[in-house]
Amino acid sequence: MAERIKGVNTYTGKEAAMYLTGMFGQNMIYNIVATGLYYYFQNVICLNAVALGWIFAIARVWDAVNDPMMGTIVDRTNTKWGKCKPYLLFCPILICVITCLTFVNGNYATAKLNGNGTAMVLITAWAAISYILWGMSYTIGDIPLWGIIPRLTEDEGDRAKLISFARIVASIGAAVVVVGIIPVSQALNSMFGESENAQKGFIVAGIGFTVVASILFELTGIGVKEKVAVQEETKTMKESFMLMWSCKPFRRILISGVLRAPMQLMTIVVITLFTYYYCDGDMNTAFTDPKKLVILLIVGGGFFIGQFGAMALFPILIKKFDTKTLYNLTGLSAIPTGLVFVFYKMAPYDFAEIKWVAVLGVCILLGGIGFGLVMVCQSMMITDCIDYEEYHNGYRPDGVFFSGQSFITKLSAGIASIISAYAYAYVGYTDVNIDKMNKALAAGASFARDYENYSAAMWFLLTVPPAIGMAIAIIPTLKYEITKKEHDSMLDELSKRHEQDR
Repeated sequence: MAERIKGVNTYTGKEAAMYLTGMFGQNMIYNIVATGLYYYFQNVICLNAVALGWIFAIARVWDAVNDPMMGTIVDRTNTKWGKCKPYLLFCPILICVITCLTFVNGNYATAKLNGNGTAMVLITAWAAISYILWGMSYTIGDIPLWGIIPRLTEDEGDRAKLISFARIVASIGAAVVVVGIIPVSQALNSMFGESENAQKGFIVAGIGFTVVASILFELTGIGVKEKVAVQEETKTMKESFMLMWSCKPFRRILISGVLRAPMQLMTIVVITLFTYYYCDGDMNTAFTDPKKLVILLIVGGGFFIGQFGAMALFPILIKKFDTKTLYNLTGLSAIPTGLVFVFYKMAPYDFAEIKWVAVLGVCILLGGIGFGLVMVCQSMMITDCIDYEEYHNGYRPDGVFFSGQSFITKLSAGIASIISAYAYAYVGYTDVNIDKMNKALAAGASFARDYENYSAAMWFLLTVPPAIGMAIAIIPTLKYEITKKEHDSMLDELSKRHEQDR
């Protein structure tokens, strides 16, 4: 086998740093919406649970369908900057504006209590319209952000490192928002003298986080340069859709991702569960009460240590194991994830006691390892499929195939939204009931004891469906076609072709 020339056609350290900074900001934006905005709609302006579920589901399903369209547009783009960079230069500004507008809304619970049906309709309509617009604008930036990776380097080792670090900084960006946006909004609300729902504080916090994140996102477009030559051949929208399904290994990734959809419930539920179960509605107490801070560090830290550890070790593991093997091993993380609900049922009122927090921390750590490996393996497998397609058919579908990653995330989030919506509606966790609960908690009620049905629903959603999704998601990839040996051989051949084209 001919030795590939390494380091000749790859990114610089500065370009990697700029790319990763932008990835950090872009994932802050995603979680400002996926976690922060969802919490805001559900627990601050108190939209109806079923309406909220369908808003997120319809928007995400449309986004999922829209993603391959955007992928095709990216693949058909030919500019002096390349295929992906133009979108990364101009899209962050658009996303910033629309993200800020999603937070500017009325209070559904107040309108319902006042019998103002018109206001209820307008509040719900604006939530739906603004969220759909956000999803479309986000797609314009998300697909080029991931699709540019195979165009920054031909070196598999450099790709693995960049994808691994990208997943790590993406998770850190998510953590900053998950941990920070609610306490900041509640602190701002106290400054404004507002006693209910933290709406003004959340609007200011949401906009502030968004502006900072968008500036960071912009650095990717400014700092990167596409290295892999742009092909002249393009495909129609129909051909691109057919290509996604006809590529057998890529099809397995898509099916696996959809089966893994319940994992998205973790993102939807975790911040609400922690805020209410451990902090009785005031997350600021997690930073003032030593016991609650310890819980936050053990539970949140356990998940992120597991996740980051798996991502950081990936470039080492990939030298010894097939990506397919690592991906399929993530099915084992279903066991500790599902056990969390079993342990909760053993002590539904006392899950804040340190012995149970320690048990929870171990389970979350092990689940985080699986979650981290899934994310980085999926991205690496998609880049392998791009090489596979170019090797066999002479066409690099970077945009279309990485739109598949976005397709999986968004369709999964839509499915998870419907699951959570009907589970919450079943136990009565919706609109004015949430508003009444917030007031009762502020007056001294206990979420764990006084709202046990809400608590049980959240713990169930956080653990049982995700565990099932983790377990069944590996079924399609058990026969994933691309092995490490075959991929190395493909890269050798592709490197020669690219060298001849230069």
